[in-house]
Amino acid sequence: MVIVGIDEVGRGCWAGPLVVGAVILNQPIDGLRDSKKLTKKRRENLSKIVLDRAAATGLGWVTAEEIDSLGLTRSTGLATERALAQIKINFDEIIIDGNTNFLPEDPRARTIINADNCVAAVSAASIIAKVARDAYMTQAALLYPDYGFDVHVGYGTTRHIASLRKHGICQLHRRSYKPIRNLTKPDRASS
Repeated sequence: MVIVGIDEVGRGCWAGPLVVGAVILNQPIDGLRDSKKLTKKRRENLSKIVLDRAAATGLGWVTAEEIDSLGLTRSTGLATERALAQIKINFDEIIIDGNTNFLPEDPRARTIINADNCVAAVSAASIIAKVARDAYMTQAALLYPDYGFDVHVGYGTTRHIASLRKHGICQLHRRSYKPIRNLTKPDRASS
């Protein structure tokens, strides 16, 4: 049975894109597991191996603007569709990490909670998506040096909050997210 593993990275971030990985493995790769449980160096090494050895890979991206416009659930579905569209070989099943089926119209799709830690193709998808998104955010840090995107990659850390308070939002921020909306409201005390 040929399985496409699907996982996303960046749902909880306050800035930057959301990225979905899709992977079909045709051979075992040692060390695959949830990308969050790996060191950065190990993730990067495994990502290269996956991209080199996998039968097929895809990355689906949605921008902060798309997330603001469509909402998080629909945006994740769109990124999943974009990733799957890059898989050009036949497959029998799609396993999506988590409990939300972002491909409800496809009868081959099902969800497994913690699939990123127990289904190799999903682990591989998690890894390539995380490495690609982190690389994007590192490049974004060069364009927006005041925010530290290379360190927190868009998550709501103390440093990120401090940067938002000092510099306001930039084009990468998800304006529909409540923490961003709250940090960018006009100060009512001064009016």
